[in-house]
Amino acid sequence: MGERKTVLQVKDLQTTFFTDSGEIPAVDHIDFHVKEGEILGIVGESGCGKSVTSLSIMGLVPKPPGKIVGGEILFEDKDLLKMTERQMRRIRGNDIAMIFQEPMTSLNPLFTIGNQMTEAILIHEKGWSKKKAVNRAVELLELVGLPRAAEMMRDYPHQLSGGMRQRVMIAMALVCDPKVLIADEPTTALDVTIQAQILKLMRDLNTRLDTAVLLITHDLGVVAETCERVIVMYAGQIIEEAPVKKIFEDPQHPYTKGLIQSIPDMRYKKERLYSIPGNVPKPGSIKQGCRFAARCEFAFDRCQKENPALYETSDVHDTRCFLYDKEGVEMNDNKTLVKS
Repeated sequence: MGERKTVLQVKDLQTTFFTDSGEIPAVDHIDFHVKEGEILGIVGESGCGKSVTSLSIMGLVPKPPGKIVGGEILFEDKDLLKMTERQMRRIRGNDIAMIFQEPMTSLNPLFTIGNQMTEAILIHEKGWSKKKAVNRAVELLELVGLPRAAEMMRDYPHQLSGGMRQRVMIAMALVCDPKVLIADEPTTALDVTIQAQILKLMRDLNTRLDTAVLLITHDLGVVAETCERVIVMYAGQIIEEAPVKKIFEDPQHPYTKGLIQSIPDMRYKKERLYSIPGNVPKPGSIKQGCRFAARCEFAFDRCQKENPALYETSDVHDTRCFLYDKEGVEMNDNKTLVKS
């Protein structure tokens, strides 16, 4: 099997919101890529820029107040940021599709599942008859594991459970066999049983259709179970990137270490669950220095004055931390961060 081709590449992306309080850099100079058939996770606390990144790729950042002020988003070597809205409509849903966070608010409560499914199909498949669109819709609903798919076409969104609505959203996203599927918190508000089913479904579809998946979540458990690589974001920046196994075996950024320590472990019931001290900074509030410095137990003088670069700590691992500056600090024999 040869090297997988890169289908989506984000270069130096900057998305800013212009408000009465000033400019808020929600996404600040980020770079990443997604390859064919790969599941890439983007993880971080609320407000770190995950969803704004996905909306930037789809060309759906609300204008005003939002605006993409720099960078490139290359889909198959074509820059999406240079396309007109009409050109983007051909890409959106056809080549790059998105599953939004809340299926109840994403589905129109006034129309049946069948109406919404067939409308999505007919928009992209010009010349199709209504009957052909209905058959395709039923086929997609069956593909995502929904029972009585033909009867469900007559149902309204409120008649379905949360898990069923999420499956309908996935089916709608797969209408045109997209090359890239962006899933923004696809399992939020679902119980653990349904969450497991949705994640298994996404992995199956990824394997069967060779669709590249960009999975956005705050749940490291979801990342461990589903993704190949993971990007950790904090305050609009990428602070660590590595294969999932490396992130869990050898987390390098203090924030990533804190996230992993915060995962409940049933083997240690008597120990108090770890929490990262402090709060996520308000976007745009930190004007200089490392954005995590105020919450970091390893912070030193340089952290307050300079914003660290993304250091390459191995061929597959990058970390935005002065602790990995070759002239600064490294790991000791006990895999503990130490100052030199």
